[in-house]
Amino acid sequence: MDAPTTGSAAATGDGMGLFTVLSTDFLLSPSGNKVDLKELEGKTIGLYFAANWYWKCETFTPILTLVYHQLKEEGSKFEIVFVSSDEDHASFERFHSLMPWPAIPFGDLQSRRSLTQKFQIEGIPSLIIINSKGELVQTDGVELINRYECQAFPFTSERMAELEADEKAKHASQTLEKLLSLNGRDCVIDHKRQVPISELVGKTVGLYFSARWSSPCSKFTSRLASIYNNLKEKDEEFEIVFVSMDKDEAGYLQCYGEMPWLALRYNHQSSKALARYFDVQGIPALIIIGPDGKTVTREGRNLINLHLEMAFPFTEARIRLLQERMDEEARCYPRTLHHAGHRHILNLVSENTGGGPYLCCECEEQGLGWAYQCLGCGYEIHLKCGRGAQGECTGTKQEETDDPSHAFSSIAP
Repeated sequence: MDAPTTGSAAATGDGMGLFTVLSTDFLLSPSGNKVDLKELEGKTIGLYFAANWYWKCETFTPILTLVYHQLKEEGSKFEIVFVSSDEDHASFERFHSLMPWPAIPFGDLQSRRSLTQKFQIEGIPSLIIINSKGELVQTDGVELINRYECQAFPFTSERMAELEADEKAKHASQTLEKLLSLNGRDCVIDHKRQVPISELVGKTVGLYFSARWSSPCSKFTSRLASIYNNLKEKDEEFEIVFVSMDKDEAGYLQCYGEMPWLALRYNHQSSKALARYFDVQGIPALIIIGPDGKTVTREGRNLINLHLEMAFPFTEARIRLLQERMDEEARCYPRTLHHAGHRHILNLVSENTGGGPYLCCECEEQGLGWAYQCLGCGYEIHLKCGRGAQGECTGTKQEETDDPSHAFSSIAP
């Protein structure tokens, strides 16, 4: 979500400037009791825009609740106010009952609209941070909570600078041993045996964040396993380590049972910490660590989808070479395409002409750069997913393959 263009709420001596936009003088507790606005004086406030019908809100609310309780236990002057986007009063009450903080009354539509307009809320969940003076501090509270949890408080620019400097220092001194030696362990597991982390040093290693409950993970795991096995057959110095985002050990064991590579032992908190370290926003995610222990790319999943095993070893030089070859081959693809999955003509676009990161509407996997696109409908597919469709070409079209990267077979990995 873009930052609001409106200024911060007007500051007043009592820190209540924010609530001059409200048409109510009280909030509601989860049990339905009135909460006087004066109870918010002197506190940092998080305005939480959310709704029960959106899965991202359902996922983020427990995370925010945990942070809220921890900050309360630490004595931090912090409060959250729920601003509902629910469809009806019953839905609002059900969702609010899962929260420990007060809310704008659902019937006060004017206040909810005023806050939404004031902070230009374009998507949910959204967490707007207001300081004790009623001044706007942060508009990306959801991202900051996901990334730093309690450490983000009080969300000031000075605090963010401290956390970013700390992160930068950690990444600069990053080694594979530091990443994988969780809770004092010096090994990972290979289903029935332990593998010392030292055996992975000097190799290109993919940290694979995945979970049993995610259907995109199941789909990508199958593709990744095929590529992993192909690279192993070629004796490439490559390994993958599964980092479970499952909610329990049973899910972890089921998920890992379908994988041919290594894994960290199940520890939900350690896995979450590693995900935060790499700012993993969604799964599946594949983080590539180079032979020197430093991060090569966080876009391993995308690169696998684009280039299959040809992406190895995922370095900038390698990807640049593959991209140059893909650009060359794309010149011979049809400029427009009639695809069975869409009623409009699709246009061939590059990263520079609108083909940025996207989700392929045919195979439901990530894409980047070249695509067939209907801009008006937001419909995009990989070049390979347009195979066999009718198209119009301005040049001589080469023999089609399952994937443009297959044309790169002359490039040694």
